[in-house]
Amino acid sequence: MHHASEPDSPAPSEPLDPAARLAAVLGALVPWPEDGSRPDGPVAVDATDRLLLDEAAPQLATAGPGDVVVIGDRFGALTLGAVTLGAPDVRSCADTVTAEAALDRNMADADLLDVVRGDRPTVEIAVRDRVDEHLLGGARLVLLQLPSSLAELTEIAEAIARHAADDVVVLAGGRVKHMTRAMNDVLAASFTEVRATLARQKSRVLVATGVRPEARDAAPAFPARAVLRDRELLAAATPAAGPPPDGVTVVAHGGVFAGTTLDLGTRFLLTTADKWPGSDRVHDAVDLGSGSGLLATVLALRYPEARVVGTDRSAAAVASTRATAEANGVDGRVVALRGDAGEDLEPASVDLILLNPPFHDRTAVRTDAAHRMFRAAGRALRQGGELWCVFNTALHYRDALTRAAGPTVHIAQNPKFTVTRSRRR
Repeated sequence: MHHASEPDSPAPSEPLDPAARLAAVLGALVPWPEDGSRPDGPVAVDATDRLLLDEAAPQLATAGPGDVVVIGDRFGALTLGAVTLGAPDVRSCADTVTAEAALDRNMADADLLDVVRGDRPTVEIAVRDRVDEHLLGGARLVLLQLPSSLAELTEIAEAIARHAADDVVVLAGGRVKHMTRAMNDVLAASFTEVRATLARQKSRVLVATGVRPEARDAAPAFPARAVLRDRELLAAATPAAGPPPDGVTVVAHGGVFAGTTLDLGTRFLLTTADKWPGSDRVHDAVDLGSGSGLLATVLALRYPEARVVGTDRSAAAVASTRATAEANGVDGRVVALRGDAGEDLEPASVDLILLNPPFHDRTAVRTDAAHRMFRAAGRALRQGGELWCVFNTALHYRDALTRAAGPTVHIAQNPKFTVTRSRRR
């Protein structure tokens, strides 16, 4: 771990100008829980973080209390950088529990905070997990790492227009290769002026100003709601003794994978429901990586006597899981938890786990989370408990599932997806 107090960083006691202090702060950050040494691992500070802070520097130097909000910070570069450059306080939204933990970890570094504070005895940083009035009320400057989803950007832009100050300036940064003209259009629906800065190190910032009056009072587009009546979904949601539901309502915030639709992987997993354990064997079930909560609700409908947990690292997903369960009348038996890759599950406590693991972390293709989920599932299953997993066939997860959760067999396969069953030894 590289600390600000190490020899190659300026000592906290030295009088440093803001640029030097910022360099020291950014150089001390780590991509927790990693230390940044893995060649293909995450980096604590990227070019977009640096460009956003450079663009924001003049406003940060004159910011007053409650002016500055950060959305989408990954490891604390924007949050701690904003305070270093003069903001007296920052409200920062960490949707994922992993980003929240990373920010907490870097804020707990006393040497780092000494540099962040400079000659100020204290700074205030409030970490929140929702983009709402508590985060955005009265904000005059918003620093945003652009999300990959246009739906998530829409929800964020609408919330800023609804709750922030009339003169708010939104600085939304991203990698040029991941930015599209549609992002400008999304921001323009809520703001009168949207312009792009010059690109630097393959990053660019969109600057949005002038809240549209109609955006202040417009009904929010999210969370979105839809009633699904797909044959596979209704069959899987039908209990052994009882009629099938007329439909399953799904509620989703903008950042939730697949939104209010039934994604292809989940659809294929649902076709195997007739082979899932019977009601007499399922007392506790889990939707691991619950997203919209569609599978958690299916489990609650299919197993009326079971206790169901839907867990996800994203606060937006947890809120969606809870709302989907409520919309289908099973919220009394579905518990929505925010946790990292199932690490919040009690050991040997579950009879059935359904898992459609992610293979993207924002725009990067990574399978780290899937393997951590496999290990968490293996710990959580009771003896004889089953993990049913759907994944892209090309990922060849069967051996990893066997090592983590127990003997694994292929149940179904099509040109794109594979469904496996792992049984706890």
